[in-house]
Amino acid sequence: MRSAYSVDTVRTAERELMARLPEGALMQRAAAGLAAACADLLGRVYGSRVVLLVGSGDNGGDALYAGARLARRGAGVTAVLLAPERAHAGGLAALRRAGGRAVVAGGAEGAGGGAQGVEELVERADLVVDGIVGIGGKGGLRPDAVPLAAAAERSRGAVVAVDLPSGVDAGTGEVRGVAVRADLTVTFGTHKPGLLIDPAREYAGSVRLVDIGLELPAEPELEALQHADVARLLPLPRAESDKYRRGVVGIAAGSARYPGAAVLAVAGALRGGAGAVRYVGPAGDAVLTRFPETLVSDQGPKHAGRVQAWVVGPGAGDDAATVGEVLAADVPVLVDADGLRLAEAGVVRARRAPTLMTPHAGEAAALLGVDRAEVEGGRLAAARELAGRYGATVLLKGSTTLVADSGGGAVRVNPTGTSWLATAGSGDVLSGLAGSLLAAGLSAVDAGSVGAYVHGLAGRLAADGAPVGAHDVAAAVPEAWRNVLG
Repeated sequence: MRSAYSVDTVRTAERELMARLPEGALMQRAAAGLAAACADLLGRVYGSRVVLLVGSGDNGGDALYAGARLARRGAGVTAVLLAPERAHAGGLAALRRAGGRAVVAGGAEGAGGGAQGVEELVERADLVVDGIVGIGGKGGLRPDAVPLAAAAERSRGAVVAVDLPSGVDAGTGEVRGVAVRADLTVTFGTHKPGLLIDPAREYAGSVRLVDIGLELPAEPELEALQHADVARLLPLPRAESDKYRRGVVGIAAGSARYPGAAVLAVAGALRGGAGAVRYVGPAGDAVLTRFPETLVSDQGPKHAGRVQAWVVGPGAGDDAATVGEVLAADVPVLVDADGLRLAEAGVVRARRAPTLMTPHAGEAAALLGVDRAEVEGGRLAAARELAGRYGATVLLKGSTTLVADSGGGAVRVNPTGTSWLATAGSGDVLSGLAGSLLAAGLSAVDAGSVGAYVHGLAGRLAADGAPVGAHDVAAAVPEAWRNVLG
């Protein structure tokens, strides 16, 4: 499990550790890990040109001490100081003792120069180290740092961010203004939420975690499942299993206009681990043509027969009666697509059985009464707000898929997926898959996060770098399942 903790939690853990260590020892641990990562990226340190973008405070200190280590190995290291009067004194002295030099942003220290000269220095570097702002930064870069961030993006060399890219919000993943785009982020002690959530995640590049000895609480703010975690949660049949013990999932989806949504939801459900799939709705013929093993009924959810979970909404059009009938059932329910629009918040909150809602950003925005851009820019806040408002578990789909529970606790962030999954019907497959996991006995949080993980992995496998259709994603679920189990 990959975990991320809030800025306040990290700061508290750092203070507690620093109180037990000699002065400066914690920064030296961070600098050593940062320097090692930079050296690995450079390959050949001796003779390389390294530029440090140095702000005030400890983030800049980490960069300066790491720069000193690289300078002692023969790199030509120059620190660009954005606030020379507040640069970390110990780190700056160490860099100079190692043979490095410092210039002031806008001109050489003690000489002329000019902003253009400094930007050219950054552009020509083999490696640029972003130590401008630490985890407490908010609202994008200050104006004087913006030209340096632009020069770093133009640089021929790699850009390494210290702890997280400057200008992104460590706690939320929001990017409100200009931020540094890194090829590699070296983070200390634990991941920060902004490194796992878009849009900030896009700015982080690859992430390397350096253990500096922090003692952190048992429950993080965010957690991301890995293969081993998903393997432990996947429902596997036993010798005595039959289709009912494995779970039966009901799919109430599709319409005369959108029969394909029903077919795709059933496709996902059949591959999700449940023992049987019951379909109710007007697309029964289309479903049976593709999947004759489906148990089809046209009598409505109440008369469909025994199910352990329902999926309702994909392609449902304006069929509010079916949505209401499913929500009245005393089993777990996954609500997607049109069902999100038709489900009354009060009815969802009043349910005793678990509810899993699976909106994309546009649907979430409509439910919250805000612009889509607000949801996309603040995904963590939106997922939590929806979960609290509906008293449900919310799977917010998108470039970063989040799963938040109304009871609080760690929010799950999905690490798998591909941009090729942004295709019509992909969400219907996910709904069927996650609904099947609900029927197999997983909690709403586990069904949502495991479903998203396997679905994202299936998308990668199906696409393999090329366009892919939703039916291809469904067909790749068994391969993804086997991949997880090893």
